[in-house]
Amino acid sequence: MISKFKPTWMIPMIYNISPIKLEDMGIKAVFTDLDNTLIPWNNPYGTPQLRNWLKKLKKHNIRLVVISNNKHSRVKKALEMLNLDFISRSFKPLPKGIDRALNKYHLDKKQVIMVGDQLLTDVWASNNAGVRSVLVKPLISTDAWNTKPNRFIEKKIWKKLLKKYNDLEWQEDIND
Repeated sequence: MISKFKPTWMIPMIYNISPIKLEDMGIKAVFTDLDNTLIPWNNPYGTPQLRNWLKKLKKHNIRLVVISNNKHSRVKKALEMLNLDFISRSFKPLPKGIDRALNKYHLDKKQVIMVGDQLLTDVWASNNAGVRSVLVKPLISTDAWNTKPNRFIEKKIWKKLLKKYNDLEWQEDIND
């Protein structure tokens, strides 16, 4: 059961993911969580670093799709300035949101990765959907009120993951 929480890769932040590497790996789309993964949960405007990374993805014809448990209006408002596709009410850790995105954009599981900052939602949903996962550190050290219980549970899961898997290491970028 603990294997459901094991990420494929662990990197400090989403912007470290090289679009060139993604292209070389045959990745056509990056699915990503919204809050504290793509943007800080309390700042919907993004950063220059984010906008630069999005330009690089576009240059390499890699689609970015936000997959969020938040309601439609919240995600739409957060992404207005960035003009990104999204799936709201994804019900992570269920694979429902990832499966909807795969179908909507006519993608195969091998053509996508899912990036997120939480084991209990993002990584677990990725593994449930059969897509590779990237765990990132939260962009800021605070969380919305509804994420705090997950962080508490994650600490216990981390102990079990580290005991079972000795290859869990933070890297600068994903690799094949």
